[in-house]
Amino acid sequence: HGEEFFEAAFKAGVDLGFEASVGGGIPIIRSLTEGLAANRILSITGIMNGTSNYILTRMTNEHRDFDEILQEAKREGYAEADPSLDVDGVDAAHKLAIMVNLAYGTPVPMRSIFTEGISRISTVDIEFARELGFTIKLLGIAKLQEHAIEARVHPALVPAGSPIAQVNGVYNAIHLIGDAVGDVVLYGKGAGSLPTASAVVGDIIDLARNRLAGVAGRVPVTSFQWESRVPIAIRPMDEIESRYYLRCMVKDQPGVLSAISGILGQRGISISSVLQKGRKEGQTVPLVILTHRSVERAVQSALQEINALSMVSEATTLLRMEGVE
Repeated sequence: HGEEFFEAAFKAGVDLGFEASVGGGIPIIRSLTEGLAANRILSITGIMNGTSNYILTRMTNEHRDFDEILQEAKREGYAEADPSLDVDGVDAAHKLAIMVNLAYGTPVPMRSIFTEGISRISTVDIEFARELGFTIKLLGIAKLQEHAIEARVHPALVPAGSPIAQVNGVYNAIHLIGDAVGDVVLYGKGAGSLPTASAVVGDIIDLARNRLAGVAGRVPVTSFQWESRVPIAIRPMDEIESRYYLRCMVKDQPGVLSAISGILGQRGISISSVLQKGRKEGQTVPLVILTHRSVERAVQSALQEINALSMVSEATTLLRMEGVE
């Protein structure tokens, strides 16, 4: 209901503060609307949900399954009784929608943001990612393209040595790239009573200063005013390009790799590396493939054909990769 709130504030000539809506105590809203106002924001990438990051961190460090960690997180107060908004990526998508609106001046319907959560992440994939030099994080991603904006939320493999991979527990981090300022990273607690209170009280102080100075009503931010909005299309998910991690559960028999690589090659998907462990002739083993940059539509089409092979025993796991070329 953001539009209704801002319209009411505009008509009443008052300010509306919403710093705590994204990133808890991280001043990301003020950074986008004030500190980086001179910049064209080229991309937004970040960990925007503390609950999901807490669960993934513990899964990674303790080598334990999602369901087990989730139940403990509920008991410890790090996850809600119904954690679906957090673990399904919906909360992160809400926050990404707000930032995209501020950064690009365009409305973003939630249905336009591809959203995928962490419930299907397994310790098997976490361990393979670690061996390959990556960490799995739930990311919110927005990228400015020539005629459209990418806006998506999903788990991704990020290089283990990257700053975003070091963000653990309930902490959030948001990496912005501006055309003038370059890289900017904001890091801090994304939830909790004191970080949230810090953002709320900061807004109250700002509103009080405005009233004392006689400048109340300078908000709403122009991106929430219809006459100031810039119509920019949201790029369909099947058009995005990424590198991919694919884990196929296959029968250990001759011709498996040839069949799978042939399907990928027919769709112009180039293989970067292959990893197979635990050979057991005649039994099912994991085959991990990393691709070079490919189009989502082509990869999804290839997976349908791969999953139909008699030598593939279950649906192939797909994870996207970020921060690598």
